[in-house]
Amino acid sequence: MFVYEEVESNEESTDESEEEESEDEPKLKYERLANGVTTVLQNDAASCMIVHDKFLALGTHGGKVFLLDVQGNEIEKFEISSVKINQISLDDGGDYIGVCCEDGKVQVFGLYSKEGFHENMDYPVKVVALHPHFGKSSIKQFVTGGNKLLLYERNWLGRWKTAVLHEGEGPISNIKWRDNLIAWSNSVGVKIYDTATKQRITSVPRDNTSLRSDMYPCRLCWKDSVTLIIGWGNSIKICSVKERHPNELRDLPSRYVEIVSAFETEQNMYISGIAPLGDQLVILHYVKEDLEQMEKQNHARPRLDIVQPLSESCEEISSDALTVRGFQGNECRDYSLEHAEGESHFYIISPKDIVFARERDQDDHIDWLLDKKKYEEALMAVEISQKTVKRHKVKDIGLAFINHLVEIGEFDKAARKCQTVFGKSMDLWENEVLRFKEIGQLKAISLYLPRGDQRLRPLIYEMILHEFLKSDYEGFATLIKHWQGMYNNKTVVQAVLDHLRRDPQNKILLTTLAELYAYDQRYDKALEIYLRLRHENIFQLIHKHSLFDAIKDKIVLLMEFDKEKAVDMLLDNADKISIEKVVESLESRPEYQHLYLHKLFKMDHHKGKQYHEKQISLYAEYDRSNLLPFLRDSTHCPLEKALEICQQRNFVEETVFLLSRMGNSHQALQMIMKEMQDVDKAIEFAKQQDDAELWEDLILYSIDKPPFITGLLNNIGTHVDPILLIRRIKEGMEIPNLRDSLVKILQDYNLQILLREGCKKIIVSDCLTLLKKMHRTQRRGIRVGEENICESCHNALLPGDGAQSFKVVVFNCRHMFHLECLRVDDENILQFCNICNAKRRGPGSGVIEL
Repeated sequence: MFVYEEVESNEESTDESEEEESEDEPKLKYERLANGVTTVLQNDAASCMIVHDKFLALGTHGGKVFLLDVQGNEIEKFEISSVKINQISLDDGGDYIGVCCEDGKVQVFGLYSKEGFHENMDYPVKVVALHPHFGKSSIKQFVTGGNKLLLYERNWLGRWKTAVLHEGEGPISNIKWRDNLIAWSNSVGVKIYDTATKQRITSVPRDNTSLRSDMYPCRLCWKDSVTLIIGWGNSIKICSVKERHPNELRDLPSRYVEIVSAFETEQNMYISGIAPLGDQLVILHYVKEDLEQMEKQNHARPRLDIVQPLSESCEEISSDALTVRGFQGNECRDYSLEHAEGESHFYIISPKDIVFARERDQDDHIDWLLDKKKYEEALMAVEISQKTVKRHKVKDIGLAFINHLVEIGEFDKAARKCQTVFGKSMDLWENEVLRFKEIGQLKAISLYLPRGDQRLRPLIYEMILHEFLKSDYEGFATLIKHWQGMYNNKTVVQAVLDHLRRDPQNKILLTTLAELYAYDQRYDKALEIYLRLRHENIFQLIHKHSLFDAIKDKIVLLMEFDKEKAVDMLLDNADKISIEKVVESLESRPEYQHLYLHKLFKMDHHKGKQYHEKQISLYAEYDRSNLLPFLRDSTHCPLEKALEICQQRNFVEETVFLLSRMGNSHQALQMIMKEMQDVDKAIEFAKQQDDAELWEDLILYSIDKPPFITGLLNNIGTHVDPILLIRRIKEGMEIPNLRDSLVKILQDYNLQILLREGCKKIIVSDCLTLLKKMHRTQRRGIRVGEENICESCHNALLPGDGAQSFKVVVFNCRHMFHLECLRVDDENILQFCNICNAKRRGPGSGVIEL
């Protein structure tokens, strides 16, 4: 529940309502109607009021009617009587007004014309209601309520006639007219009359008859043309007027009323006014005192509740206790609630005060959030509703939010919000940076400063860098990268140099200094520092800025730092640093020289051909495993030099290869057999050379060595006749696995026989297939047409006259002749084409047709 306290100024009681602390946001916003109303109510008391979209009409206990604008300023005053104005009624257009008084006066007159009706009754007239279209209709109608309900109607002659619509159930306390329906209340209940059919269509009985109807009057309100809301005591009913089905009419009215919702409020709360708010209801409650409530502060304040009606109950949406002037002495009948149709505007009327209530808009919502210090939600709300809010700006609320975060010590969050709030306003940014400096929180805001096209003055960035340089070298290095080009490079370099004098080995500062030199295009100094630190960025720096001229005298240093990356870089940029220069620079470090030349050789066998002789020694010294592949692949290697080095170092395998390559296969085989004692390698070597003399040498060397004989027996079968070896084996010599070797020889021989037979079958089959194909081809006809010519006389082969007889000869080789051009006496001797036979072409040139 919200409680609205009055705040009176020293000059006049134009107090505004304030909210007590609560976590729930109110549904409505309240303002006291001031200006002319304040003056009127100081000298008089309000008795009734009617609301129109153009103006307000206020009746007083002094018998006066005031027309007011929506701010409460007086527009016009009518002195109707000297006693209380009981009711005021307006037509829909706001052109005519009806007034009734406690002394029985009834007046209906035009606000913009002299036309009117005046009558004095001999009894108090409590209520009056004009026809909604009174000003537009030619037939004027209005109703009054005292002891009976009277309908006044002016005919076309200008005379007024009166008809009694209802009487006999006590005084009429309230009337509401909507379209053709008149609803009124008396001591018994509520009735509805249809002026179109001139029938009363329903009677809704009063629930609590124990309450005095003059102290707790009935409150009526039309929600729309067919929905009537009734509030009486603590009971609420929502009635819907519906059309009756034609089959049900008979003697019944054409309409009937269905109660769609009925519920009760709390026992000590009585309805003083009721109005619709969408699907919800706004209810003004009079709170009746009892002994327990006498001790409570808010015991007699009226309450304005918003409820969601259900079929038999309601759900409370909000409840506000209102402090109106003089509430302590007011009764239920002293309050009333009026609303402006089509708008969510409500007026709470009491004798000495009028309070205006409306639904809270987005500006009010943001005000409430700010009041509750919910700045983040307020900022989000104003960002979403920038086009609709009128009193708030993103920047103002953002500044308030940032100030609040700084006050509670959330500096990082405050700095992060600066990005959203300040945007491209550099003045605001700089002011905030200076404030963060005063509170010692420059580090917090540093991560969020502008870095794009919109940037602060260099002095601001330098100030923060100096702050980091005092205590956080890593943070300083990070900002140097992120803020490149935003500060004066020379100023920052000098500051770093000053700190390095105190700490010359600090790697973070040295790395940062190298980056600063690179930003300043002083690459030689940056490269020198990177080499000194062995920093991984050195190769990136060289590539990025093409610093190959600067590293020509630093090749060894680069190799010492990372030889693999250095070699790759040098090879990729051989057009910038020549091979000769690299080899010369690495002369003192042959291991690096070998690595460079080895990768160069792998990349291109011919590029470094002048260094192949040198590479023999380098491979022999540092990488023997790659020496033999190098000797195999190189075509520029001097074989004599290579052989000399390999023999000096006793590299048998390499020596064997070189001897073989130089044509000295016998010596190579001797080395394999004598030095390596490897029969398999000897046999493999003999197979590669495919030389009968080598096989003879191998057999002679192996004849007295049983293991060698076994190896030969296992492998010689497919290259040399095994009988040559078997005949030379001495009788009685014990040969390991002789049986298995002989079996293998026989199997190899059998396999060779099978292969020969298989190949023979395949060849015979292929020959037969091709022969059949040739035969089928030769048996096919050959087309002879007008375009063909005789190969001898070169005239057309066929005669122009189709009836003329002719003879032609066509051979399978597609050569064609006139028979007479062949110059033969016997046609049977034409077996072969003269042309093909002269060229000795073989099959296919035989005759196919004569």
